[in-house]
Amino acid sequence: MKLFGKRMAAAMLAALLCVSLLGVSASAATLVAVDLADTVDKAAPSVVEVFTETKRVSPFYQEYVTEGAGSGVVLTADGYIVTNHHVIDGASAVRVRLSGGDTCAATLIGTDSKTDLAVLKIEAADLVPAKLSDSSKARVGDFVIAIGNPLGELGGTVTEGIISARDREISIDGQAMTLLQTSAAVNPGNSGGGLFDLNGELVGVVNSKSAGSDIEGLAFAIPSNTVQEITRELIRYGYVTGRPQLGITVTEVSRPAIGWQTYFDKPGVYIAQVTEENGLKAGDRLIQIDGTNIGGSEDIPAVLDRHSVGDTVKVTVSRGGRETSVSVRLTEKKAA
Repeated sequence: MKLFGKRMAAAMLAALLCVSLLGVSASAATLVAVDLADTVDKAAPSVVEVFTETKRVSPFYQEYVTEGAGSGVVLTADGYIVTNHHVIDGASAVRVRLSGGDTCAATLIGTDSKTDLAVLKIEAADLVPAKLSDSSKARVGDFVIAIGNPLGELGGTVTEGIISARDREISIDGQAMTLLQTSAAVNPGNSGGGLFDLNGELVGVVNSKSAGSDIEGLAFAIPSNTVQEITRELIRYGYVTGRPQLGITVTEVSRPAIGWQTYFDKPGVYIAQVTEENGLKAGDRLIQIDGTNIGGSEDIPAVLDRHSVGDTVKVTVSRGGRETSVSVRLTEKKAA
């Protein structure tokens, strides 16, 4: 009898637990379904489609135009919009399609390759701006939705997931970035779109996806706190203040080029242009900056991030086959 009683008690407990779990799951599913629909209603009007045209020159010196697409998020009711730097980089014309279907020409206000953010402006009124959340309070496991323009032709698409990681240090095009990681589905064209929490508040701006035949559910977004800080600077100044620069543009050479051996005699990072008087010369091959070896162009911002405008750094270059060092005072990088 005691054994039977114990078995009965265990069975009853399991049954109650099963009912309890089913009840919680049903309630949670209902809650998510209701909240998700409400979230989309709140967030979707602030997400726009971005279309670009870029003029290029063929090897035969004939000019042609390429088209691109991405997404954006409305920041203000009078038409300021945030998107990714890489979405509009090099574009000669930009158009924005609002959630209601109207299309407007857009003006580039400012862009920042370091954070992959850019601000556009359209002539409009009474737009629905996104409300930015405090991304420092985002937690791993928080439910989020991504709204954007995947494939450049499916504007307003909504996908769901969670925040998979915070403060994820990754490198995109040689630029180190600290991003939110999400499992929400992201595809080409989603770049610049919004990642929202269940309150319909912007947690981040989508900017990349890890691609590969065996990779899914691995996307990244620029945290909303970074978005707020950078877009404020871009709107006010057209660039991000306080960023140091050497005053040069560079090019990478993977192997000596025939006909250019005088300048590009070895693989490396070469100065293509000097924009300020600093003792460096076009054709110099960078060897070290501030004691750090320069093996690729991505090594330069990594060094500059440790300094401020006005600092002096030692730059070692190869010039005419001989090494020479130059002391360079860092200046403020302004709008291109």
